Amino acid sequence: MADDADRDVLVVGESLVDIVHGADGTTTEYAGGSAANVAVALSRLGRRVRFVTAWADDARGAVLARHLADAGVALATDPHVLERTATAAATIGADGAASYEFDLDWRIGEVDAGRPVAVHVCSIGAVLEPGASQVVDLLRGLHGTATISYDVNARPAITGTGPDLVARVERMAAVADLVKASDEDLEALYPDLDTEAAARHVLGLGPAAVVVTRGGAGATWVGRDHTVEVASLPVEVADTIGAGDTFGAAVIDALWGRSPADLTSDEIEAVLAHAARAAAVTVSRPGADPPYRSEL
Repeated sequence: MADDADRDVLVVGESLVDIVHGADGTTTEYAGGSAANVAVALSRLGRRVRFVTAWADDARGAVLARHLADAGVALATDPHVLERTATAAATIGADGAASYEFDLDWRIGEVDAGRPVAVHVCSIGAVLEPGASQVVDLLRGLHGTATISYDVNARPAITGTGPDLVARVERMAAVADLVKASDEDLEALYPDLDTEAAARHVLGLGPAAVVVTRGGAGATWVGRDHTVEVASLPVEVADTIGAGDTFGAAVIDALWGRSPADLTSDEIEAVLAHAARAAAVTVSRPGADPPYRSEL
């Protein structure tokens, strides 16, 4: 549409405080959460962002509010619907990879959806009830008017695994135009399938494409007409917090106003390369600290 550049992106999902226990014994708190990281990353890339999220009226909630406001992220709902702001205790291993323990409740208040060019939902906010059903209802109301992307970003430590989780993930994938999942996500959901077969299964649920990320091994776009791979960029890893969220945000940025069903192989390669560049910046520095467009 001619006015897509003037429209915004609606991001839906959890905000939380990462309590990071470093390999050197230090403990640091960062504003984070998968969806919050996506919202900040998109804003830093110059996109207008409105965010549907939740936290409590407490000290950590105030930290999240300041963090998002400083990043230029507007809220599309009143977030004060929780009794306490969510946290994720992240332990950083020697290789920079993070493992998590969550203290999180999830629901959303009344949403001013507006008229976004794209909608992104991810991670815990897509599958943890009672909020997950509210999110599905929101997406169904926007289906066909915006490009909907869904990042699985499975967190078995809080969502568990098994048929119930698979059913919630597949419910979300069925209303999405684009699904992003890591190879670890697909292994957790479909342990009896290899990565390609799992991606093809998700593709069969209705999205136009599935993007599979494999950490340092690169990423693959699996579509109905094209399969395209890109390599990761070599970088010294500080930690991996927010890397997948940055990748997802950069995919939305590169697609802006275009359907994932309509791209050529060269255009898909450019989308993935842009996302890989952005993610490489994030893993090169501590915490979820996505790049500004000028850094790309």
